[in-house]
Amino acid sequence: MSELALQSTLTCPECGHAKEETMPTDACQWLYECESCKALLRPKAGDCCVFCSYGTRKCPPVQVSRQGCCSR
Repeated sequence: MSELALQSTLTCPECGHAKEETMPTDACQWLYECESCKALLRPKAGDCCVFCSYGTRKCPPVQVSRQGCCSR
């Protein structure tokens, strides 16, 4: 098994601002406020969190299971 990645760069779809963030290992992050334009990001349909939608890496629970991380 490859090493779990905990850093992901989130890119705001509204203004393009990018920032590296540390992902939670045990929960989904459903909301993220862009520090540049203050847009409130939410996961895209079918994604479990903002990292899976706007990040350079999927969230840790998805990396481990290779499936969605939240019960729906």
